[in-house]
Amino acid sequence: MTTAIVILAAGKGTRMKSDLPKVLHQVAARPMLAYSLDLAAAVSDMPPVVIVGYKADEVKAAVQTPATFVEQTEQLGTGHAVMQAQDALQGKADTVMVYFADMPLITPETVRRIQTKHQETGATVTMLTVIAEDPRGFGRLVRDEQGRAQFIVEEIEATAEQKAIKELNASVYCFDADWLWPALHRIQPSPRKREYYLTDLVGMAVADGRKVEVVITDTPEEVLGVNTRAHLAEAERVVRGRKNRELMLSGVTLIDPDSTYIQPGVQVGRDTTIWPGAVLWGDTVIGEKCVIGPHAVLTDVTVGAGCSIGAGVIATACDFPEDMDVPPGSILSG
Repeated sequence: MTTAIVILAAGKGTRMKSDLPKVLHQVAARPMLAYSLDLAAAVSDMPPVVIVGYKADEVKAAVQTPATFVEQTEQLGTGHAVMQAQDALQGKADTVMVYFADMPLITPETVRRIQTKHQETGATVTMLTVIAEDPRGFGRLVRDEQGRAQFIVEEIEATAEQKAIKELNASVYCFDADWLWPALHRIQPSPRKREYYLTDLVGMAVADGRKVEVVITDTPEEVLGVNTRAHLAEAERVVRGRKNRELMLSGVTLIDPDSTYIQPGVQVGRDTTIWPGAVLWGDTVIGEKCVIGPHAVLTDVTVGAGCSIGAGVIATACDFPEDMDVPPGSILSG
């Protein structure tokens, strides 16, 4: 099964209150879009198609990995956005996976669960949902009495009864490609916003007698969509927590994980101790049995085994040999 990836990155992100395109706001010092591109590389051999719109040139310039860009010149909804990828992808893949660039926490493991279920069941549509008390503006999945998915209703269009549903659409989908492309042209504009909703495809597949399958995530945090600065801070906290937990499980001591800031790509050897307030960025590599003092800031630094980095050290692009003591307050640059 060949899977093509479509990443939706055209929106302005009005609620971010920013001139910067929403997908370029950073989580752990990386644009949100970078996480979506990493995900695409992990689950597909094809370069993703990125749908751009607001400040498209800025978004394109931020991408450092292979990708195909398609511009949505009019913001007419998510269904219309995916339609723009048809010329680039039709006939090139059996399955089309679609997700948003403002969801930086989705894991490859979850996406592979969706892909596997889609393939094993022969579904036309396979979607990701989450059970949550706080709907955060997500659409609701409506099921029939037998528990089968029937359709998705967007929150703005939902009745009071539908708004009480706890199963939320997480906006990650696998579609049968041969069905998807003509189906997109059958979507009708929504009653209130007059937009073409991608979510309508679920109900359309059911009406066509097609199989719709659902994967429910068991880690609700991963479907956090970033629409405000408060959401951005939540995503930052999750990414930082994942990295800190990974390091502690590998034998690194973090005196206070909640006040330690380590970018996902940083490497730290076992039996190293990191004190509160430390910030480790970029391609930093810390050897075994080191001590990183309080409020040290290390960017693209290599620290040999047994080193002691004093409190408040600021170092960029440096290479410290084994067993070196760096005095507190040192400011160093390679």
